[in-house]
Amino acid sequence: MQSAYRTLVILASAVVMSQTNPVKVVHQDEFFVVGIEARTTGEKELSGDGAIPGLWQKFYQEHVLEKILKKADQNIYVLYTNYSRDRMGEYTVVIGAKVKDKSPVPSGMVLKTVPAGQYAVLTSEKGPAPSVIPTAWQKMWAMEDKDQLGGKRAYNTDFEVYDQRASDPQNLQADLYVGLK
Repeated sequence: MQSAYRTLVILASAVVMSQTNPVKVVHQDEFFVVGIEARTTGEKELSGDGAIPGLWQKFYQEHVLEKILKKADQNIYVLYTNYSRDRMGEYTVVIGAKVKDKSPVPSGMVLKTVPAGQYAVLTSEKGPAPSVIPTAWQKMWAMEDKDQLGGKRAYNTDFEVYDQRASDPQNLQADLYVGLK
């Protein structure tokens, strides 16, 4: 009986925790990312005909991370920037690394500035990247639609950070940052 009661308490705690706001708002200083880019739309990505999976494939096949000079850390950064309107319109995706300065950029790559500002941060669940990252974005979009991000979304630059928790692609965890006005 005590085991059943304990299970109920744990389940009730999980329900209460899932109802609290999983987003925190942080100030992020300006930084720079060097990487490879593609232009896409939210509609294409949701249809399964998007550019992001191919960009990831290129990133790994061409060993892009190893070619980036003056990395600030060993994390992988994915930027979403140059929005035409909102998450369903056109935007640019960059997969690369945070760099220490605006040093020369390797051929075939771009340098992007992540502006200083307030960002809503959501940590994904642990699991395979193709499922946990889209699920985390869906949570972020649902909170955006309900004005639960801690501010209005700026649609300037958003990004994901893949740190040491992403060493196993089948059981990774990443942080999503959404820029606020």
